[in-house]
Amino acid sequence: MESEIKKRFDNYIREKGLRKTAQRDVILEAAFSSDDHFTAEELWMKARKIDPKTSRATVYRTITLLLECGMLREIDLGRDERVYDPNFIESPDHNHLICIDCGKVVEFEDENAAVLIDCITRRLGFRPTSKSMRIEACCDKLRSSGMCENLIELRLGKK
Repeated sequence: MESEIKKRFDNYIREKGLRKTAQRDVILEAAFSSDDHFTAEELWMKARKIDPKTSRATVYRTITLLLECGMLREIDLGRDERVYDPNFIESPDHNHLICIDCGKVVEFEDENAAVLIDCITRRLGFRPTSKSMRIEACCDKLRSSGMCENLIELRLGKK
C-alpha cells in the first residue's frame, strides 16, 4: 500500500474528528493491497488474515469512510451485490467489461470512450464529474474452446 493512500485517509479521518485506529489501518491495507474488486465480506476476510480481531462492523464503517473521501467507488458488476473498486485513485475514468457467461471483469481505459462520454454529456447539457462505463459481453474463450476456468469457478461459488 502506498504511503500517499495512508496519508490521504489519515487526513480525512482527522478532518472528520475521528480517531486513527489499528483496525482501520488493517482494513486500509487489505483494501489497497491489490487492484482487485471486492465485496465487504471479502474485504473483511482479507483484513482478518492480517489481524484476526478485525471487526465486521468496523469494515462496513470504514468502507463508508473510504467511499465518502473518494478513495473507493461502489460499482455495479451485475451480480446483485455491492462491489468496491480501489482503482479509481490512479485511474478515475476507467471502465469495466464484464463477461455475462463467466463473470470475468476486465478494466480498461480508452481515450476514444472518454471523448465520446464527454461529447454525449455536454450535448445533453451535463458536465461530467466522474466517468465510468460498464459493458456486458460474452468472452470468446467459452465460445472458442467450450471451456472457461472463470465459469467453472463461478459455478463452484469461488467467485
